Amino acid sequence: MTSLALAGWLAIAGSAPTPAAPTPAPLPVASPLGATVQQQREPDYLIGPGDVIEVDVFGNDDLSRTATVQTNGTVTLPLLGDVAVSGLAARAIAEKLKDLLGRDYLVNPQVEVRIKDYLSQFVSVVGEVQAPGRKPIKGRTRLIDALVEAGGFNTRASGEVVVTRISGAFPGGSHVLTVRLGGTLTPEGQRAIESPLVSGDIISASPREYVTVEGEVQRPNRYPIDGELSVTGALSLAGGLTRFASSDVKVRRLDPQTGQIQIREVDLKAIRKGKEPDLVLMPNDVISVARRIF
Repeated sequence: MTSLALAGWLAIAGSAPTPAAPTPAPLPVASPLGATVQQQREPDYLIGPGDVIEVDVFGNDDLSRTATVQTNGTVTLPLLGDVAVSGLAARAIAEKLKDLLGRDYLVNPQVEVRIKDYLSQFVSVVGEVQAPGRKPIKGRTRLIDALVEAGGFNTRASGEVVVTRISGAFPGGSHVLTVRLGGTLTPEGQRAIESPLVSGDIISASPREYVTVEGEVQRPNRYPIDGELSVTGALSLAGGLTRFASSDVKVRRLDPQTGQIQIREVDLKAIRKGKEPDLVLMPNDVISVARRIF
């Protein structure tokens, strides 16, 4: 995918925080690289049970076949019978068939093998995407490929994507990869979206989470959490305090362990003077700014 197309697709994740959910950007429907991407991917794809391959033996139409890989990893071909192909790339299968046919049947056979249907390897895309579900791996499928296959983010998406690896681990040994898609992609973010997927990976698009700001602020409303959001950051999103606002702010927070409401008191004057740390907000926090008593 070109940088321009990728930037357009990521626009939903990179929108500035506003009370209203952003409108998803249209996905690119075509790419000038489309033809070469398939050619680049196919050699990396290892055939498995359920995949359908096309075998062409040039000049010998009676030996050419479209064959489904059986559960035992073999395909049945004229003259050769059952041939084990599971775990091999298309090019390796072609070389194997060329060798088998050349031993006893044909002189210098020319064989081409193509993958017709990718049906043996899947990843699961869940969460805030347009079309969640199982998506087939087609060769070197990357994280960005799976997200595009799922239609991109919906309007509830935060832009954070978590990839859980069931089989094996990511480089470094971790089984979880977290990617934040939005704004200008860092080199690290670019490498993350280019990460190749393996069968069984679960890609979760996280929902956008909010805090509520109420009371003596210019724009009381719900505001999305984009990365780390503090009390002063949320008040800034709400346009700042009114001239009647008190510097004593309360944060209501639901304790997920007990289900009880906790009240955290925040002194804005102490924060401004560096005497107290700015409180980092949690999803669904409610920030209340009281009216000053004259």
